[in-house]
Amino acid sequence: MAAPAPGLISVFSSPQELGAALAQLVAQRAACCLAGARARFALGLSGGSLVSMLARELPAAVAPAGPASLARWTLGFCDERLVPFDHAESTYGLYRTHLLSRLPIPESQVITINPELPVEEAAEDYAKKLRQAFQGDSIPVFDLLILGVGPDGHTCSLFPDHPLLQEREKIVAPISDSPKPPPQRVTLTLPVLNAARTVIFVATGEGKAAVLKRILEDQEENPLPAALVQPHTGKLCWFLDEAAARLLTVPFEKHSTL
Repeated sequence: MAAPAPGLISVFSSPQELGAALAQLVAQRAACCLAGARARFALGLSGGSLVSMLARELPAAVAPAGPASLARWTLGFCDERLVPFDHAESTYGLYRTHLLSRLPIPESQVITINPELPVEEAAEDYAKKLRQAFQGDSIPVFDLLILGVGPDGHTCSLFPDHPLLQEREKIVAPISDSPKPPPQRVTLTLPVLNAARTVIFVATGEGKAAVLKRILEDQEENPLPAALVQPHTGKLCWFLDEAAARLLTVPFEKHSTL
């Protein structure tokens, strides 16, 4: 069996250059979607180092489009930790503090979990909110999902060898036994990730090099979670810095502003 295409791999000389290019890509996708038939832009964000990267670059990248453009954005989160929004581990809380304070997306169009609910109910509630926001879609179709990848190959809160990798019915799933703390989380499932119009993985640093080689080059019988993200009709891209890409032998595009 042929290995699935790894998608377009772009390698940048530094995380700073990667962040600037990522912000420009978000701005371009937003402009393209807002000019299209649906006249809206649905973006799904992940946490971790992406928060500071996007906070640094995205406000300036989307500023030329003006606030009327942001009024037609819908923002969701690819996974979330079941902690209060003012907790240091809350993905939405971090974005609210560092990015959304400078990106005036209407609050009603920022889709969040209810962290006060038990984890199963929080997942059902988040799924219901997504279905309301994506009326007309049998599965929510994001215009752009920005995903990270862990050194173990996890993405969102989908971990290696976890039963959630087999989930085909739910669009959002609860997880109570995350191998990475905090243990209780809510995550989008593979059917939603693979329904997106564009998925972009972002990975930086030497600590990601070995797992990226496995994901992008090895044909594993039991693929890592990130390797299972293969959009059915959408586009798959990888934005890496040189440190993360240093073990790759597959072709990639080298980018540098120098």
